Amino acid sequence: MPEMGNSLRAAALLAFVVLSILVSLLISSVQQFGARISHFSNATVAADEKEFASLRGALIYQLNERRKEIIPLLLPVYDDDDDENGLPGESRHSLLNDQTQDSILDYSLWNEITHGSRKAHMDDMDCDSLVDMQAVEILGSGYTKLVVKVNLAGGQPVALKLVNEQGIDMGKCVEDFRDPRGCRELVSYKLKKEIVLLQRLQHPNVIKLKGHCAGDAGGRGGEDGRVTVILEQGNPLQMIQLLQSPWEDRFRVCMDLVRLLHFLSQSPLGSVALLDFQPRQFVTVSGELKLTDLDDASAKETSCQMDVDCTLQFPHRNFTLPCSAQGVCEGLNEKRNIYNAYRYFFTYLLPHQAPPGFTHLVDDIMNSTGELKADINQTLEAFEHILLLYKSGLHLDNLPPSIIRDFTVMRGMGTSGNAEYRCWPSYSQQGCVLSVHSAREAAFICNSHSQCNSFTLTGRKTWTGRLLASFRSSFSHLVPDGTSEVYVKKTKPEDSTA
Repeated sequence: MPEMGNSLRAAALLAFVVLSILVSLLISSVQQFGARISHFSNATVAADEKEFASLRGALIYQLNERRKEIIPLLLPVYDDDDDENGLPGESRHSLLNDQTQDSILDYSLWNEITHGSRKAHMDDMDCDSLVDMQAVEILGSGYTKLVVKVNLAGGQPVALKLVNEQGIDMGKCVEDFRDPRGCRELVSYKLKKEIVLLQRLQHPNVIKLKGHCAGDAGGRGGEDGRVTVILEQGNPLQMIQLLQSPWEDRFRVCMDLVRLLHFLSQSPLGSVALLDFQPRQFVTVSGELKLTDLDDASAKETSCQMDVDCTLQFPHRNFTLPCSAQGVCEGLNEKRNIYNAYRYFFTYLLPHQAPPGFTHLVDDIMNSTGELKADINQTLEAFEHILLLYKSGLHLDNLPPSIIRDFTVMRGMGTSGNAEYRCWPSYSQQGCVLSVHSAREAAFICNSHSQCNSFTLTGRKTWTGRLLASFRSSFSHLVPDGTSEVYVKKTKPEDSTA
C-alpha cells in the first residue's frame, strides 16, 4: 500500500511539471504573438500616417495650383489714364514675373473673399443678408456648383451659388484625398475665382455680383471652405423658347452677346476667352442677356513658336492663326469667342425670318463669323448697322406712302369684341401682335394677311422703341382709349352696272 501511495504522488508530481511546462509555453507563445500584433499594429499606423501625409501633401499642392490661377486676377485694374501711359498689356504680364509682385496684389480683395473681412461697397450683401432667407427652387446643379433661387428676409429674390456637396467634383476629391473639409476648400476655389472675375469684369451683359458670404449665415469666417456667391436673379436662357420668339428678340440676344465679347476682348484683365461657351452659361434679366458663369473664363494668352501652335479646333472646323513676334497667338481668345457665338447662337437665332431688307446683311454676318474673316470690332459694327436701320425704319423706304390711305384711322379709341387670328411669331399666343416702325408698316403687314381687317397701335413699345401693333379680322364696337389708335380697312366700292 505505501508503494501505491508513492506511485500516485509521483504521477501527480509529473502531471504538475508537465502542466507547468505547458502553461509556460502557452504564456511564451501569447507574449510572442502579442509582440507580433504590436509590431504589425505599429507598422499599420505608420503606413496610414505616411499615406495620410502623402494625400495631404497632394491636396495642398492642388490648393496651391488653384491659388496660382487666381493670383494674376488680383493685379490692380488700371484706368484709362494708365492705359495712355502704357501700363496694361505687356506691362501687366511683366508684373507677374516681378519679384515685387506681392506688394501690388489686391490682397484686401482676397481677404474679403476668403474670410469675409470687409465689404467692397456699403451696399454689398454679406452673410447677415442671408439670415431668414427662404429657398424657392434649385435653378441648376453641376459638377462643382449648386445654384438656388432664394427670397431674402425683405422679399428680394436673388440667386445663390455654393459648392455642390453631392457634385462629381466634391465626390471625386473626397475619394482621392479623404478630407471633406480640404476638398470643400479646393472645390470652392472656382467660386472664389468667379467672385474676383465678377469684381473685375463689370459690364451690363455680365451678371451683377450683389455680395458674398465666406462662412455661414452668422458670418463666422470661411476657414472651412464654405463660400456663397450672391447674384442678381435671372432667368435661364431657354433656346427652344427663344427659337419661337420674334426675330427682334432673337437679334437682341445676339447683339448683347457681341457687345459682351467686344468688352471681353479688351477687358481690364486683357483678352478673355470663355472656355465653356454654352447657352446654359447665360441668363436674361428683363430681356437683357447676361453671362452668369465665369469660373472657366481665362485671360491667359496662348504662347507659340510657330503658326501651327495657334490652331483653334472645333468639331467640324479648324482655324490656324498667326504666331506673333512676341511668341503669342494673335487674337486667339477673341476668335475662339466669335466662332462659338456663331455656332451656338447666330446659326440658330439670326437668319430665320429676318426682315427682307436685312437678309443680305445677316448673310454677311454669318459668313464673316463662320469663316472668322472679321474681328470683334467689325462684327459689332455690322450688328450696330442693322440695329440703326431697324430702329430708324430706313429699310422701309420702298413701302409706298399711299398704303396708309387704304385705312380709316380713329384716334383715342380701342376695340372690343375682337375676332383674333394667330400669326407667327407673335408677341401674344392668343392673337397676332407684331412690332412695327410706324402705321405705314402696320398697314403693309395687314394688307399681306388675308385675315386682317384692322389693327390697333397702343403706344406699347419693344426694346428698340418700335411700336406693338395688334392685328384682327374684326371687332364688334369701338371703346374710348386715350392711348390707342384703330386703323380699319376701307371698303372698296363695288363696280356699278348700268
